[in-house]
Amino acid sequence: MDKLLKVKAELDAKIRTLLTSDGVLTADQKAEHERLRVELADCKVRIATIKELDAQAADEKADADAETARVEAARISAERANRNSGNRLTSAGSGAAIVATVPATPKDPKVIGTFGYGNFGQFALDVRQAAISKRPPERFIRGFEMAEQAAATGMGEAVGSDGGFFVPPDFAAAIFARVYDTDGLLARTDIYNIARNSIVFPRIDETSRATGSRAGGVQAYWVDEADSVTATKPKVGRLTMNLHKLMAFGRSTDELIEDSPVAIEQFLTKHFSDEINFLVGNSLVNGTGAGQPLGILNADCTVSVSKETGQSAATINATNILKMWSRMWSRSRTNAVWLINQDVEPQLYSMQIGTGVANQVVYMPPGGLSSSPYATLMGRPVLPVEFCSTLGTVGDIILWDGSQWVTAVKGGGPKSAVSMHLYFDTDEMAFRTTYRLDSQPWWSSPLTPFKGTNTQSPAVTLATRA
Repeated sequence: MDKLLKVKAELDAKIRTLLTSDGVLTADQKAEHERLRVELADCKVRIATIKELDAQAADEKADADAETARVEAARISAERANRNSGNRLTSAGSGAAIVATVPATPKDPKVIGTFGYGNFGQFALDVRQAAISKRPPERFIRGFEMAEQAAATGMGEAVGSDGGFFVPPDFAAAIFARVYDTDGLLARTDIYNIARNSIVFPRIDETSRATGSRAGGVQAYWVDEADSVTATKPKVGRLTMNLHKLMAFGRSTDELIEDSPVAIEQFLTKHFSDEINFLVGNSLVNGTGAGQPLGILNADCTVSVSKETGQSAATINATNILKMWSRMWSRSRTNAVWLINQDVEPQLYSMQIGTGVANQVVYMPPGGLSSSPYATLMGRPVLPVEFCSTLGTVGDIILWDGSQWVTAVKGGGPKSAVSMHLYFDTDEMAFRTTYRLDSQPWWSSPLTPFKGTNTQSPAVTLATRA
């Protein structure tokens, strides 16, 4: 799949280069364009076929996982019944089994998210002590049991077979608070929580607004009494999403945990969320779709606006902006944002339309005249992001409607665990967070308008200006 995606990208780049060359295409160039177009179409068919096969395999695996989960749930239920009757919890650790008494305590909803800990540092200290004493901390076990009873969270095992401890969900969720922040790219997409590791969405396969092509083939008629019409129907396609695993892993010294329980929570939350936010954001822009989400720059539905004749290298002008805006699907304009590399900003500040008294400033900086926390172009926010390409290359400025990108995330959110055993000899504690998601455009290709020839899309880029 990686090889095919690379070939597709190379063919696409060659076609774009050929079509954006100066002057009228020669006969040889037209023949080359046709050859490249046929190769690209064949490559897309093979990629689609492989994706279908992967989806089938994922469905089969999901069924097997569901059966495994059912068996595991039955086992956990039996163990829970045993614990409730005997007030004892048994879990394998390093060496002999670990057994801890669980005091009978009334249900308390306050511990559902934190297991009764005041902060993450207190929890980390208990895990450290458990690794030394070979016994689960009493406060952790009591809080886990109370959370299970109060919320029926289905968390299963409190202590893993490798000695790792399930992190209280409120502390794990804090890591992802910034990932879902409204300033992030992920929050702008159409997000769905799913129970399995794959999902198939139905979607209307519409590539043209021409009569007979709307909704993939639906057509209405003006008729007189007793007239008959030809039956039509929409063309429904499939959008298959297979979740990809993202993992963050880190270590902390025993001294930091012991000396500053509050600091360790702040430290891990910041750096884990920063790294996860970076990978998710980068995948939404540059993702290849192989082992990661499909990003804007590699999506088949993205359209690219050609540079102007004679335009200097590494520049952006007002005409570029107006043409990009004209290629944005009209219904997406109210949701669209401009994503830019910060190298682009000097180009925007000097951009104007018209001359003399009739000239107008195109770019509105934040605050001041715009009275907005964001700068604006064509009335839409401008967001500098580090995932955009440098000035002069495709992806340095992008006009994007995130609501036309669908994101599937594993229900239950991120999974986090902590253990002292992996780096016990160096007196360090290991922290791990995993997250499963996929993101793709709802669109399979650009849309040809009812009248006109320039295709439209919820994602528009500017061709390389070399």
